[in-house]
Amino acid sequence: MAVSRRGLLAGSLLMTASLALGACGGGGGDSTSDEGADAKSLTLWHYEGPTSAMGVAWNKAIEIFKQKHPGVEVKFEEKGFEQIQQNAQMILNSDSAPDILEYNKGNATAGLLSKQGLLTDLSEQATKRGWDSKLSASLQTTAKYDEDGIMGSGKFFGVPNYGEYVMVYYNKAMFDKYKIAVPATLDEFTAAMDTFVKNKVTPLAVGGAEYPAQQIFYELALSKADRAFVDDYQLYKHKVDFNGPVLSYGAQTFADWVQKGYIAKNSASIKAEDMGTSWEQGKFPILISGSWWYGRFAKEIKNFEWGTFLFPGNNLHPGSSGNLWVVPEKSKAKSLAYDFIDITMSPEVQNLLGNSGGVPVAADPSAITDPKNKELIENFNKISTSDGLAFYPDWPAPGYYDVLVAGVQGLINGSKTPQAFRDEIAKPYNENLADLGK
Repeated sequence: MAVSRRGLLAGSLLMTASLALGACGGGGGDSTSDEGADAKSLTLWHYEGPTSAMGVAWNKAIEIFKQKHPGVEVKFEEKGFEQIQQNAQMILNSDSAPDILEYNKGNATAGLLSKQGLLTDLSEQATKRGWDSKLSASLQTTAKYDEDGIMGSGKFFGVPNYGEYVMVYYNKAMFDKYKIAVPATLDEFTAAMDTFVKNKVTPLAVGGAEYPAQQIFYELALSKADRAFVDDYQLYKHKVDFNGPVLSYGAQTFADWVQKGYIAKNSASIKAEDMGTSWEQGKFPILISGSWWYGRFAKEIKNFEWGTFLFPGNNLHPGSSGNLWVVPEKSKAKSLAYDFIDITMSPEVQNLLGNSGGVPVAADPSAITDPKNKELIENFNKISTSDGLAFYPDWPAPGYYDVLVAGVQGLINGSKTPQAFRDEIAKPYNENLADLGK
């Protein structure tokens, strides 16, 4: 999720549980040591909602972990995505660092922490335990970071065990009421939203106060983009023109969607969680967000039929591996942390993830029984194998998530023009390139 949950991306959005299994045992050390193997406790943080597919799977992983390590004490405490996002650098540089945690992938998050020496190099463990063989090349992009903290090459500093991507969720009953077919093109999509507006229905559930709104802007930009643009924007292959056709179209069209009534102006203050629950309650026909919602919607929506489709007309979509399991350099129980990662990559947990509405990276396809879950996984595989994962808009620079949130909020409430928005997001991006000597 950037956030993207997160990602953020949702991973990002949800009230989240974290498991603290108070750390004790040996001191720090590198990933080649067996330090902490005899520790009697492990501190583990994650920010997935307990009813989400990841939350269900990680709870099972913890159950298995306790069975395999009966002497390890498990304690629960609550953490949230924003709490970890905003305080990770300070926490991981202190003696209160957890032994393992879920953390957002990308240059501005895991990449920055790896550059600062706060994360353990997992390369040896990835080879030894076979994690590398379970991850496709595209999924490894977000697991590896070079000495500048740029993803795509270098050492393993995290291990993803699920995938994620942004899609369109739709309320079938509301589509049927107004005789709207599932759109196959962007023009058909906007025509569908025009029909809702004409019937005094705001089409889109939007969370402007967190990651969801910026992902809509990015989807629109990607409708005019190619792989070269994504590589330039995310991997710094070449300079990005913020006044060029890709980002100009994204910003202008997003602003147009607000003016046309597709996006409510009061959504600038709506958080992702409130966006999701409003859609669950049938208040909006459409929600554009990530696969991290899928398992939760499958469990909680009882009053209407719903479905999903990929953003119409796009070959590129926001998405990537899921968030990473990372082991802080200050972890006091690294060996136990590696064992936990192993469990999350096991067939039992991977199959459970898939059957709970998640996107596993190492499940047995024949073990996924629900047709809708199969479709979810197949769509991800289609995007991944066609090199269609475009990562998330907030990844390129440290602090960029907050820059984009504020910028898109300005487009929603009308306080910023598309040009002012582009200028605002160009400045920190280009400053980061200068810091990297690019």
